[in-house]
Order: sequence, then structure tokens, then C-alpha cells
Amino acid sequence: MEITHKLGALREQIDDVDKNLIELIALRLKLVKEAAEVKKDLGSGTFNPERERFLLKSRHDLAAKYDLPDGLIEDILKRLLRESYRQGGIGVFPCAQKEAKPVLIVGGNGGMGKLLGSFFKNSGYEVRILDKNDWADAESLFSGVGTVIVSVPIDVTAKTIEIISRYLTVDTVLADVTSVKTGPVNAMLKAHSGPVIGLHPMFGPDTYSFVKQVVVCVEGRMPDKCEFLVNQLKIWGANICTCKAQDHDRAMSIIQALRHFTTYRYGVFLAKINPDLQNILNLSSPIYRLEIEMVGRLFAQDPHLYADIIMSSKDNADLIKEYVSSLKSELDIVLSQNKEEFIKRFYFARSYFGESAQSFLKESAKLLAKMQDDRS
Repeated sequence: MEITHKLGALREQIDDVDKNLIELIALRLKLVKEAAEVKKDLGSGTFNPERERFLLKSRHDLAAKYDLPDGLIEDILKRLLRESYRQGGIGVFPCAQKEAKPVLIVGGNGGMGKLLGSFFKNSGYEVRILDKNDWADAESLFSGVGTVIVSVPIDVTAKTIEIISRYLTVDTVLADVTSVKTGPVNAMLKAHSGPVIGLHPMFGPDTYSFVKQVVVCVEGRMPDKCEFLVNQLKIWGANICTCKAQDHDRAMSIIQALRHFTTYRYGVFLAKINPDLQNILNLSSPIYRLEIEMVGRLFAQDPHLYADIIMSSKDNADLIKEYVSSLKSELDIVLSQNKEEFIKRFYFARSYFGESAQSFLKESAKLLAKMQDDRS
């Protein structure tokens, strides 16, 4: 009975500490919100990498003085920082232009168009939308705009650029946000004599913040005239990656087309053999649960988008064909129970990843620990 009473007393103390923690977290978020307003007045961007590095290092050192487990404070602080960035993502941002001209988003009612529109509005720009039912008003919508962003499906991007070119002035900045760059950038350069830049946000429209999100920028024409657009993305917190259109598309064949195809095929195969999904989840390890969630995530989204990405070029089709053909030799190894050859190829792949393999092992362990924490 005495032990039970002692446990109850300790739990009450723990509850009091938790209450204090919650109050302190609420206070911290309030201060962060106030700091965001000051940063706006100063014209500062949402994300300051030097400040984040300082926070993580100083708090790590402080935690060490109290003999706290390694990584504990970093986990807590990173979650608080993520919430801070989320709050910043729905706030008001400085404008990268001294005199902001209207921004027209072609396809602005789509997911990415809406996301971009909200951030431009929150940065002081007048945002106009041209969607498929607005062509009768096209002339008035284009009147006086400074930037036009094309955010339409890949298969109609080139045609859309051709159609809107008649409404553009020589000073209009023309950009696109499709996931391929060679075709759209060439189409913009052909259709428009003014400033051109290709953009590819490496995230979906369900994103609440640009902080640390990669946006690929492909130079087209007159980069000095497009610089404000890149700076605006940086103000929102984006990580800008500049590359050539051909290099981007070669990388996307692997990053997007091949990866999405293998995920798609795995999901279709599961649907065909029809295992009990809940039973699979109940029995799964953290890493398999993460994998199955990534597969399921794809099928919760727009199939037209993924069809466009996978089938956007012959290079994609050729790479997928090469991948599928390579599976035959791997299957032969399994069917023949040739463990020696399997291990030989395993080490061949390991040599490709090099030191990154160990780094990936550590990084993925953090993800899996988080997965396990969230498991009911």
C-alpha cells in the first residue's frame, strides 16, 4: 500500500512537470510568432540556417551538462522548430520586389497553383488565376502582370505556353513548375522573348511550409530579371538547387519516374494477390510499415499526375524497361538458390553507396524509431 501511495505521489509530480512543460512550450511558440513579425518588418526570410545550427549546438551542450540521453533534446527541439516553421508558413512574408507586380498562375486552382498563390498573396503580391474556364477573360487577367507561372499537367504544358505567349509583354517573367524541364523550358524560350525560368518544387501541394524544401531552378533567359523570383522562394525558406534542364531530367528519371513505377507496380501486385492489409500491418516491422505507408500514399493521390510523370519522356520508358529486364537475372539467382552470386551482387551495390550506406542506416534508424513511437 505504501509503495502504491509512493507511485501515485511520483505520478502527480510527473503530471505537474508535464503541465509546466506544456506552458513553457506555449510560451515559446508565442515568442516565435512575435519574432516572425519582427523578421517580416526587417525583411528577413523565414529560415535562418545559422540560427538553427546555433540552437541545436547550444541546447545539445546544455543537455550534456544535465546528463540527458544523447539526441533527446535535439528530437524535442527539432519538433518545436518544425512547428515554428509551420506557423511561419501561414504567416505574412517580406516581398522580394520593391514594387510588387501582379502574379498570374495558369492552372492556379490546382494543388500546386493554390499553394503558390497563397504564398504570393502572403508576400504582398496581387495573385490572379487563369484556369480552364477563364479563357474568355484572359486578356484582362494578363493585363499588367509581372510574372506568369504555368502550373498545368505535363502533357498540356507546351501547348498552354504556346497559347498564352500572345498575351505576354517583353518584360513579363515566364516560369513553369512542371516536373520535367527540358521540354517546358525550350517551349518557353521559343514562345516568349522575355525573361524565362524553369522551376520544379520537389514536394507536393500538401506542404504547409517551404522551409528546407528543395526547389530546382533551371536558367532560361535574363536570369537577372528572374532573380527576384528565386529570392522570394528563399525568403519562404526554400533550398534552391540550380542545374541544367538535361541534368534535371536525367535525375528525375531515377528520382521520380523509376521510383514511382516500382511503387505503383508493387501496389498493383499487392492488390492482385489481395492479402489482408490489416494483418500485414499488425505483423510488420517498423521499416516494412514505413514502406507500405509510402506505397499507400501514392494511391491516395491523383493517378493522372503519376501517369504524366512516369510517361513524360522516352528516356523514362527506356530506363524502366532496363530496370524490368534486369529483374530476370536477379530472379534466376533466387530460383537457382545461388547465394554466392547474390552476396557478390549485394557487395557490388554496397560499393556504389560507399560511406553513404552507414549514414543512411543511421538516418533511417531515426525514422524507424519515430514510426515505432507512433504505433498504437
